[in-house]
Amino acid sequence: MKFDMIKINRKKFNIFTLLLLLSLLAGIIFYISWVIRFPNAWADIGVYSLTIIFVLAGILGILITLYEAPEENI
Repeated sequence: MKFDMIKINRKKFNIFTLLLLLSLLAGIIFYISWVIRFPNAWADIGVYSLTIIFVLAGILGILITLYEAPEENI
């Protein structure tokens, strides 16, 4: 059994990848700005839940859009 690294093709970068990158950045910027504005709210579950949605959607979406399926040689 052969295990290879996941291949990422940067040539497949498109508008969806850009939107997902913006989603990732929006989640990070939202969390940082909220903690700066309300210093005692860094452990607020509402802030975490909204941040997780944006960040995970960004990371997983970017991986899915740039993933290159392995070719099988028969």
